[in-house]
Amino acid sequence: MKKPTRRAPAELKLEDAPMSDIIDALAGGRVTATALTKAYLARIAAYDRGGPMLNSVRALNPDARAIAGTLDGRKPSAKRPLAGVPILVKDNIATSDKQPTTAGSLALEGARAKRDATVVKLLRKAGAVILGKANLTEFANILAIDMPSGYSSLGGQVKNPYVPALVDGRGIPIVDPGGSSSGSAVAVAAGLCAASIGTETSGSLLHPASRNGIVTVKPTVGLISRAGIMPIAHSQDTAGPMTRTVRDAALLLNVLAAEDPRDPVTERQRRPADYRADLARDAMKGARIGVPSDPADPLNDCYYGKLSSDGARLMAEVIKVMRDLGAVIVRANMPTRGWIAGPGTGMAVLNRNPLSSNKGNPTGAPIVFLYELKYGLNLYLRDWATNTGIKTMADIVAFNAANAERALRFGQDLFLAADLTKGDLSEHEYKSARAMDLLAARTHGMDAYMNQHRLDAVLFPGATGAAIAAKAGYPSVMVPSGFVAGADGKDTPDYPLGVSFAGRAWSEHKLLRLAYAYEQASNMRKPPPGLPAL
Repeated sequence: MKKPTRRAPAELKLEDAPMSDIIDALAGGRVTATALTKAYLARIAAYDRGGPMLNSVRALNPDARAIAGTLDGRKPSAKRPLAGVPILVKDNIATSDKQPTTAGSLALEGARAKRDATVVKLLRKAGAVILGKANLTEFANILAIDMPSGYSSLGGQVKNPYVPALVDGRGIPIVDPGGSSSGSAVAVAAGLCAASIGTETSGSLLHPASRNGIVTVKPTVGLISRAGIMPIAHSQDTAGPMTRTVRDAALLLNVLAAEDPRDPVTERQRRPADYRADLARDAMKGARIGVPSDPADPLNDCYYGKLSSDGARLMAEVIKVMRDLGAVIVRANMPTRGWIAGPGTGMAVLNRNPLSSNKGNPTGAPIVFLYELKYGLNLYLRDWATNTGIKTMADIVAFNAANAERALRFGQDLFLAADLTKGDLSEHEYKSARAMDLLAARTHGMDAYMNQHRLDAVLFPGATGAAIAAKAGYPSVMVPSGFVAGADGKDTPDYPLGVSFAGRAWSEHKLLRLAYAYEQASNMRKPPPGLPAL
């Protein structure tokens, strides 16, 4: 019997191989889990720790090679579809192994988890090799207003792989890597893993996916369990897959979408047996796609705010592709879009406005986040964290203040505001703000807009529509759409811009079909330059 190949075969093109191709190679015995793991670790050493120093991987799993060894010869199957596939998870997702779960915070350095998060448990059950923890914007970008995308006090600064060398005088990338799932997205774009898992509260999957030219699904809240994920706001938090193709995202969604008694909101989920079913090139035909428009400015259809001329050109091309595929493009204003896309409701929390310029989160952070943050983080520290003296949010605030030179480069004003709340969600202001968010995002936002115009999906450039879908708890799918140049008024090399399809609750299957049809027709994903095969 012929022995399995001991190194990743050249035809895989590991630097850009879709996960489905990797699974086929494992199933066909052309590569082993050990060979794949070693190959990805070599790329991490060359490009994340060396070369452009992307810094997307905060920590490696010391047992990754040993785990891969136990999976050699176990081919992917219906029961174990990811057998031998190396995957990174964001460092706010609990793992019960030797890897700390830190959210990028010095205060939680060395902290471990009592048990695996449900998403990690499902990945392991499916046969995945947990390669390590991806870097992120610290505490998923809820620590400080001016925190740059991809920066954490423990992990340092993640760089965009398309423009890694261009930084300002403080070492902050001119073209950011997106936040807060920056490391998860960069690692996928740079070919440092087969796929990754990120998280989102509002834009934290969509923004980095757009910036790094990859695919993600921000699912309906309740489709994927949040148990064991360090929270910001339980009303909006979710995990999601980050991949190089739509088909791969659908495959990972099959694994991750499951009911979980540890997260009761999953009990109401609705999902198909297989998200890959019916992915077809002709899925766009006859679909009604909404394009939120400003009647006073027809050159900026589909945007919250203005895109560059380069971005406007790209979006016109995207819409043309969809029309050519048979989609019906419906241009109409969304009345609540300006309100929802802004900093959020009830901003004058505790007589201050701490959220006016949250650069890492393109939609801003409403006060709902601050109230739910203290409540949820305290529960996580009580029920999941171990090997740490940090027991409450107040402990983190105190640690940061005592270690300000290392821990507070950008402050902790959002944590300070959150720590002033009671932490039990009893405040009238919180309840009112959450009710207003739902009214605006659902009743007068997505639901009204889609019902009035009989839409199958709503199209947004990049993550500009993230807040509407997030506040409603509704899904979005991001897919690469091309490249633009220019960031913060500066000339830059080209970097990716994606488009997102948003829809009603539990419409992931429909959104994936539309994204797949567009992806296949446009073929806009291109790997970052300067990161060749080793």
